[in-house]
Amino acid sequence: MKHFISVKDIPNLQYALDVAFDVKTNRFAYQHLGKNKTMILIFFNSSLRTRLSTQKAAMNLGMNTMVLNVNEDGWQLESELGVVMDGEKPEHLLEAIPVIGQYCDVIGVRSFARFQSKDDDYSEKIISQFIQYAGVPVVSMEGATRHPLQSYADLVTIEEFKTKQRPKVVLTWAPHPKALPQAVANSFVEWMRETAYDLVVTHPEGYELAPEFMGDVKVEYNQKKAFEGADFIYAKNWASYTSYGQILSKDFGWTVNEEKMALTNDAKFMHCLPVRRNVVVTDGVIDSKNSIVIQQAANREVTAQAVLKMILEEV
Repeated sequence: MKHFISVKDIPNLQYALDVAFDVKTNRFAYQHLGKNKTMILIFFNSSLRTRLSTQKAAMNLGMNTMVLNVNEDGWQLESELGVVMDGEKPEHLLEAIPVIGQYCDVIGVRSFARFQSKDDDYSEKIISQFIQYAGVPVVSMEGATRHPLQSYADLVTIEEFKTKQRPKVVLTWAPHPKALPQAVANSFVEWMRETAYDLVVTHPEGYELAPEFMGDVKVEYNQKKAFEGADFIYAKNWASYTSYGQILSKDFGWTVNEEKMALTNDAKFMHCLPVRRNVVVTDGVIDSKNSIVIQQAANREVTAQAVLKMILEEV
């Protein structure tokens, strides 16, 4: 595996699961792969789980790690092509990226959607430049349109907790005070489409995801109906794709609560975190025995390590 940007980069889903569960039981068995190798983690945006889990995963494999917070630890970086650089940004990604590639064996990049241009965001402008110019493997630690490390961990978590071969998995939109990218939702649907799960997406009208991610996945606009018989409920907010980046609703009627969870088949509750309590989900749900958000977060280390193992085996 050369790069890890989406589910399309892994050999196949079953192989990815096998590697993840092997890594989970043998965290330090493959340190020879990372010996004398370095990973640089580059953050254009804030992070807690992604930063810690990816750094820990690299260390588990014996790698050296370096972390760069762009615009805080170094020069502000220009990403536009053909721009006259007479403003505040003194360095261009066209020089910065290949230089960074000289100092490491793998680069992890986190760069959110900016909501300034749908075309720029959905072309993954930043991560695409790293792939083109770095000269080393690139791992997406969340891009403008996908969060593959999170979705990989989501898959592992569902596999661990499912009680039937084909569970009903519901991705539900939930309210939020800020406009959030579609990356987690896009990526989750993309990964779930590769499984045999019964996937349902529920959201208010106007929050339809991009067609290339949704495919023929069923959309149910009635949240309570979507919850009926569900085995897993995954709550997440995202801003509108069609009215790009806009907040069309802050309806607290979409908050996941105990009443709605009672409609499910004793479903497990999932969220990528951080989560706004009593906005996205009530305390009663996220603090319940059916909440698996901590286990889900713990699997972030596992899947990051699985990705790095697959990459290092081919470096």
